Amino acid sequence: MVKFEESTSGSSSIGDTVSCALERAQLENRLVVGLSAVAKDLSVSNEDAIFLLLSPPEIGDSATHLHSKLLEAFCYENDIYIIKVDSSKKLSRILKTSNLECCALIQRSNSVDNQSDQLTSAEESLVDHCEEFWDCQHQPIIRLPE
Repeated sequence: MVKFEESTSGSSSIGDTVSCALERAQLENRLVVGLSAVAKDLSVSNEDAIFLLLSPPEIGDSATHLHSKLLEAFCYENDIYIIKVDSSKKLSRILKTSNLECCALIQRSNSVDNQSDQLTSAEESLVDHCEEFWDCQHQPIIRLPE
């Protein structure tokens, strides 16, 4: 698997960008957390989905692995960006949840002032990152901040 190297030049890393996008989406109620909730949300409507964040399932958890692969395939078919992160524990900590979560879905804004397609600067950076690796067989795994 390809690992994304974090920046050591003092500038913000892609992991920090992911964390920022997650926190902002959560504050704005644009975040769906957990495999079941994400699958249910995508089955009802996928037009508002921007990013699916996935962490590796625990070793031996074949059910979660299978669900993750199915979600990945659905997202590829529907042009939803997939961001693979290094740890469920870190993802859960960023989301401030006591449950160990292996996925989250960031949705577009539901604003009524006609700016629903406007992305935050963190989300724009993530789109650029995802576009860079869109055709790669192995997506890079982003290291989330400790």
